[in-house]
Amino acid sequence: MKLQRKNRLRATALGALAVSGALVLTACGSDNNSGSDTGGNGAATKAASNVKCDGAKGQLRASGSSAQKNAMDLWVKEYMAACSGVEINYNSSSSGEGIVAFNQGTVGFAGSDSALKPEEVADSKKTCKTGQGINLPMVGGPIAVGFHLEGVDSLTLDAPTLAKIFDTKIKKWNDPAIAKLNPGAKLPDKAIQPFHRSEDSGTTQNLGKYLGAAAPNDWKYEAEKKWPAPGGQGATNSSGVATQVKQVDGSIGYFELSYAASQQITTVDINTGGAAPVKASSENASKAIAAAKVKGTGKDLALDLDYTTKAEGAYPLVLVTYEVVCDTGNKADTLGTVKSFLTYTASADGQKLLTEAGYAPIPEAINAKVRETVAGLS
Repeated sequence: MKLQRKNRLRATALGALAVSGALVLTACGSDNNSGSDTGGNGAATKAASNVKCDGAKGQLRASGSSAQKNAMDLWVKEYMAACSGVEINYNSSSSGEGIVAFNQGTVGFAGSDSALKPEEVADSKKTCKTGQGINLPMVGGPIAVGFHLEGVDSLTLDAPTLAKIFDTKIKKWNDPAIAKLNPGAKLPDKAIQPFHRSEDSGTTQNLGKYLGAAAPNDWKYEAEKKWPAPGGQGATNSSGVATQVKQVDGSIGYFELSYAASQQITTVDINTGGAAPVKASSENASKAIAAAKVKGTGKDLALDLDYTTKAEGAYPLVLVTYEVVCDTGNKADTLGTVKSFLTYTASADGQKLLTEAGYAPIPEAINAKVRETVAGLS
């Protein structure tokens, strides 16, 4: 069973590598994407050949969510292969840092795993001048809960048990609550070492939203970007948490599925109360995201996700990464590139790359609204 599971993860990772040419994840190196790798594989792919470069020029700086780093790597590579002389520089930091940079006017757009708060919208008006920041859903996917426990090849957990683990209320792997969900598993008498993001993170906030909705009696914290619970160990960015889980026996952490796939980390199946536990996969995340409703007003397309779904095969622990832009008042020297690049990422070709990299495409009904909004940016 261990070999089959590793083979599935390896296949997912290789699928992403085949598209991008190379996905390199390190714990120590920078997550900054300079956009310098435009070579390889016979110039541009078919996807890149469909990119519309109209109005694009010079360098576009962006920053934020590390959850979408692997997707952004693919998009930047394809886009720059098609648009000669244009450089996209996405600094994969965190959602919180991305919003700060956007509201300071130092980037053309920001990536955030949570929609702008009212106070952040208010701050954005200083940068957007004639408008304000809006949320454009661009990347979907499961937040995988990865674990490393020698001798245990599969694990099922539910929201209350996850809440107690990350709140350090459950401290041992052979705790009765875990054993009940995993009959027959040889769970060791070993300390659980939970890892969380050390910086403000939209992934952390989405995990908090899920735990607060699905386990309200066991997770009493507000869903914020800063890790709220005592105990556990912090690591920088999704890649840092994944690396720690990969290396430390007895560990558990949360990160996007692409990080689990690329590092061959085994992921937890979620017991939602439905017919069977649900695996973290792009397909299963898509089933949950497809039920999302637009809660934003005007040009804002922030989504309302159902974290308590029991629909068959729907993986409930999902996030949506937004690209945050000005609806009006964008800087003239980067507006053309912002519109061109985001038109590509929201296109059928751009969204297709997400599945191949372990993410979930945004439902087409919502994506059509994204393209329409991007076309109207000014």
